[in-house]
Amino acid sequence: MRMMLLTSGSRGDVEPFAALARYASDRGHEARLGVPDSSGVDLAGLDTVSLEVDFHRLVQAHGISPWTAVRHFRTEVGPGMRRMLAAAVRETLAFEPDLVVHHPKVLTAPAVAVALGVPHVLVEAVPVATPTRQFPAPGVVNRDLGRFNRATYAVARGAERMFRRDIDRACAQLPGGRPASVPPPAATLLPISPQLLPRPVDWPASVHLTGSWHSGAPAPEPDPAVLEFLRGGPYLVATFGSMASGDPQARGRTVVESARAHGLRTLLLTGWGGLTLPDDRRGDDVLAVPSLPLDAVLPGAALAVHHGGAGTVHAVARAGAPHVVVPFLADQPFWGRQLHALGLAAAPIPQKKLTAERLTAAIDDALGCRSAAERAGLEIRTEHGLQTALSVLTSL
Repeated sequence: MRMMLLTSGSRGDVEPFAALARYASDRGHEARLGVPDSSGVDLAGLDTVSLEVDFHRLVQAHGISPWTAVRHFRTEVGPGMRRMLAAAVRETLAFEPDLVVHHPKVLTAPAVAVALGVPHVLVEAVPVATPTRQFPAPGVVNRDLGRFNRATYAVARGAERMFRRDIDRACAQLPGGRPASVPPPAATLLPISPQLLPRPVDWPASVHLTGSWHSGAPAPEPDPAVLEFLRGGPYLVATFGSMASGDPQARGRTVVESARAHGLRTLLLTGWGGLTLPDDRRGDDVLAVPSLPLDAVLPGAALAVHHGGAGTVHAVARAGAPHVVVPFLADQPFWGRQLHALGLAAAPIPQKKLTAERLTAAIDDALGCRSAAERAGLEIRTEHGLQTALSVLTSL
């Protein structure tokens, strides 16, 4: 089978697609992966094409605030989306796949699939597109609205109306232009563990909660300096991924102070700039590095302090470590609440309310979640998300 996989966003949006592309290719399928530039994901050995947008550069230049995105829509965000939507059409037409698998942001993917006469499959790394009464659309509303939860999913569907002109322009490349109608996805895949999100009873049968998409290959061993640090005593891992708004030095200071209050050392992953180690908090009990494979450093950690992105949530949960979630935006508050409700994490601390006092108390609460986190990790490590996903794709 020839599969065109299209994704867009930051590292957490690219990693699941890269894992699926590699898994499918290893089993004899032809998988081409359309990706944003500079994602930071290991794409070695994969057949990839650029979708001509660099979210890393946008974040570095303008931050992650939705209001900043609105201010820079005309000069940066809009043109980036326009290039991405057009590149997705162009590259998919050139590949002539049997199947199109796409991220919700790639709004032109369904139209090009229709033009080619092949099925399209939606991938929701965050459950934002399939309505349910169980919870509101993550990133739209941050509290349970009961019987009104389903209505919140209409907001996410509004993106297509927002980019209608750009979609039409991109679809001008198609024979006959943009199709008059597009059927719903042949299937929807959610690379989410049922240990972290029990399947809602009102999801249709075409929606598949597969488990996370993780290769299962051994994590590369860190360099000697990192290994020496990991072996030096109990530590926590702190990472805020691509989140870069606010004061990264203040956050770094807060994390180190709170870890020290519990006798823990700190492995600080500075990422795209969301955390910085201040000079006045340096010491032998702190190691700051830009990035490390989470699967290599989380299994020995006492806990993780993180932003609550879906990829990080699964990496921490897979390792059996408890969480303290410091959400910034989008789906992150949803994951913070969900993990806390499951007994795997302390109550989330919104990033604007992060203080050493709050974080010190949250770390204490999270350490009490250790047994539950270890049990969940054992279950997650037995899941076969990629196998389940590929079985669905090959059955269409």
